[in-house]
Amino acid sequence: MPSAGARLKHALVTAWLCCAGCLAGIAVAADFVAGPNDYRTFLPRLTAGDRLLLSAGDYERGLPLRGLSGEPGRPIVIAGPATGPRARFIARAGANTVSLVDVRHLQIQHLELDGGNQRVDAVKAEGHAAYAHFVTLENLYIHDHAASQQNVGISTKCPAFGWVVRGNRIERVGTGMYFGNSNGAAPFVAGLIEDNTISDTVGYNLQIKHQLPRPENLPGAGERHDTVIRKNLFDRTHAGPPGPMARPNVLIGHMPKTGQGMHDRTLIYANLFWQNPGESLFQGEGNLALYNNLLVTDGPDAIRIQPHNDVPREVRVLFNTVVASGNGISVLEPEHNPYTQLVAGNVIFAARPLQGGMQRENLVGSRASAGRYLARPNAELVTLDLTPRHGKTPTRRIDPAWLRDLPDIERDHAGQLRPLRTTIAIGALIERSPSAQP
Repeated sequence: MPSAGARLKHALVTAWLCCAGCLAGIAVAADFVAGPNDYRTFLPRLTAGDRLLLSAGDYERGLPLRGLSGEPGRPIVIAGPATGPRARFIARAGANTVSLVDVRHLQIQHLELDGGNQRVDAVKAEGHAAYAHFVTLENLYIHDHAASQQNVGISTKCPAFGWVVRGNRIERVGTGMYFGNSNGAAPFVAGLIEDNTISDTVGYNLQIKHQLPRPENLPGAGERHDTVIRKNLFDRTHAGPPGPMARPNVLIGHMPKTGQGMHDRTLIYANLFWQNPGESLFQGEGNLALYNNLLVTDGPDAIRIQPHNDVPREVRVLFNTVVASGNGISVLEPEHNPYTQLVAGNVIFAARPLQGGMQRENLVGSRASAGRYLARPNAELVTLDLTPRHGKTPTRRIDPAWLRDLPDIERDHAGQLRPLRTTIAIGALIERSPSAQP
């Protein structure tokens, strides 16, 4: 049963809003305040604009969300305290903790999802759902879902459009984020993945699966959509050595080969890819733009553009800074591939800096030479600094066409403006201007 305080608050809010709503002829929304004992009684009654505000405490019965429909500008919000003690959901055997089925315009914020290494996922859009659209996951702390690589922090197994995954911390899990299905039949479209920290994963920090031809009833039909991955930390420092279970930090599959979505893109920029002893930091195919990223690894590869379930299509690898013990940037493609893979304006210090692709205006050198150009390229993560030393920012003649239609391309990894002149400072970071000095 709802607590007395929650019932009183709900009654007062509802009475006032109903009167105001009747006079104005508009739909009304309410705030519900709940705790571990009564929160599930509120779930079925949530409608557009409602907020379920969860008090701090331990929640042991999961968060099954079924058929909830907010509206544009009036989402349903489920949130724990933004500061102080958390609303902590403790995983149960046999049930994913936050389970989404046929939801839209839903925001979930400020929760802790403690897996206790149960064989479940923290957040999952279930495979038997018809859709999960316009879902925002923000400021979640997801941890200890590492019973196997198959246990995931955030997963979608049904068509998912317009997700925002922002400001989350995910650690000690099997796979950090896994969007789509292994058979390509659950498209993840027009997502925004930003400002997350993902570390200590058994497998991928992030994987977006390839896509078969899309269902016709997805939102935004007839338009080109971009999925944006920006300003994240992808860290696999403690991943295992090379072997059959080794996985990249990030793997991006292809868009549909024909029909709706074939021209969609994945834009990956201003991220920090940190360490992977057994595999690549990044692997991708399809339509990609990878720019303004920092990549550091003592493992075998930094960037690999290569066939996986299809082939690399239109690919641009621009303005990245790579420090690697093995391969820097490698582009592998089948013969007679009609698409272009441009690699331009990168700064690469590696044993084998650059292989394949259409190479233009890059700076390459050995890993040992990185310290002559960059401030602290061999430091640990907390003190790493790949900013060019004073007077060492390399410049090259960059064709403006290479940069066309890429958001934030004029900003370096730190957000500092990169003047787009005929001769442009290359690499992910440019020398700090005096006003930007700490």
